[in-house]
Amino acid sequence: MKFSENFAGTEPLPSSIGAINRLPEAEKRRVYLRVVPPRLLERFGLNPYLVDTEGRSLLTLRAPAGAATVELAVYHRYGFPDPVLYAHLGDSLSGHLHVLLYILNDPEAPRFDVDRLPDGRPTRFGILARHVAAERAALQAGLAPGQIRRGLRMLPAAIATFEAFAAAMGQRMYFAEPLYYHNAVLFERYGFGYQKGRALMERIHRGFSPHGDLLPRLDGSNPFRQPQAAHSVRLRSWAIHDGILGVPFTGVTMYKRVGQRSRTLTCPLDLPW
Repeated sequence: MKFSENFAGTEPLPSSIGAINRLPEAEKRRVYLRVVPPRLLERFGLNPYLVDTEGRSLLTLRAPAGAATVELAVYHRYGFPDPVLYAHLGDSLSGHLHVLLYILNDPEAPRFDVDRLPDGRPTRFGILARHVAAERAALQAGLAPGQIRRGLRMLPAAIATFEAFAAAMGQRMYFAEPLYYHNAVLFERYGFGYQKGRALMERIHRGFSPHGDLLPRLDGSNPFRQPQAAHSVRLRSWAIHDGILGVPFTGVTMYKRVGQRSRTLTCPLDLPW
């Protein structure tokens, strides 16, 4: 099943999330459908309206009038516990689009409960609290910190769709807040630069390089601190999540100009994932 990139319209959009949120509900939904990559629809055989054969919505929106943020979640099947796409977007103080969180989940992959404790309390993907047993299992399965399931490996298509959405809003650049080290490295490789945090990223790379101060802390004391972590973006990220820096990984904000790529790299492109 093929869908046009322009299905949801090509006309200009309001210039902010806050302005979109003031639209009537049906129009607001139609606008936010433009954030969903057509490739995602194709992957799961979804129609562009995100309504299943029984007329039930596969899109949830939290975009109240008066708010400057939106949360949207797309489900491949009604009633499934996790969305295949979750996005939390907002307006920055400078009037630019700000990606607060963007997740693509493979619903066919095993789930790891890193997002909740055994008693059901949320961990905010390990930021507020950690479900260490679930994290160990996720690590062994090849996942990165914060992942509850394997990703869909369609970030380039997602970026292209998002930039078309941003351009329709008249936005020439947008910002993103990487929650983890590996997110920042991945964004670098897709053309993002740093508004804040480049010095931290460069300091981390030096720390994991030969004779770096972080190497002695990869002492094998737990699965997240194995010596081989120095040579892998994903395993570095786990070690940082485990507290190897001595401080949380915070204060990193990245930006991308629509249709352009930054050449900023804080670690080599050939560093394995």
